[in-house]
Amino acid sequence: MTTELYFIYDSHCPWSYAATPLVNALQQAYPEMNVHLLHSAHYIGKDSAGEEQMQAAAKISGLKFGRDHIRYANSPKSSIKVANLMAWLQTKHADKQLPVLNALQRAHFIEGNPLTNKHDFNAIVEKFKLSASNKIFKDELSMDAEYVLEGIEEIQQVIGTAGFPAIVITVDDNAIFVDHSQYLSNPQAVVEAVEKEMDAIKQAKH
Repeated sequence: MTTELYFIYDSHCPWSYAATPLVNALQQAYPEMNVHLLHSAHYIGKDSAGEEQMQAAAKISGLKFGRDHIRYANSPKSSIKVANLMAWLQTKHADKQLPVLNALQRAHFIEGNPLTNKHDFNAIVEKFKLSASNKIFKDELSMDAEYVLEGIEEIQQVIGTAGFPAIVITVDDNAIFVDHSQYLSNPQAVVEAVEKEMDAIKQAKH
């Protein structure tokens, strides 16, 4: 059976930050599963999720948000450069996508790094030895990032929702839509739930 995981998220969305531990847990439980991280590039410098949503995500998930992030929670956010970087990673270093996303979210939500200028990325680029070109750090979406958005649209049509974050797992021709909101306080529980769904798919095949 071929299993693929699709995670639709925005790096600057607190709910996506809260959902990433579920993706981490699933990746650990199924190391052979192909993971596709699809950045929705929702925040383009005009708005933000805001303090209320951040507090709600923190309360449910138990994740920490740093003081500097909280202070600017209501300021407009732009996730365009992260979308470009993540799309580039998917084509060049797919194995680094998830560790880099975890590092970026930590930088943004805990350390208060806005991730809007090229130098905001220096530490992460060095840590993961990424040879990303300057055009990734421009203020418009790259071709790769646009291509990711097309992929997101296709998945959203299948699952019937344009909301994010969203986690979908495909097992051969079957799709499992993971209701992430049920597992934010206990990421390990998502592994058990997915296991049951996968078992049911296997049974149906026999």
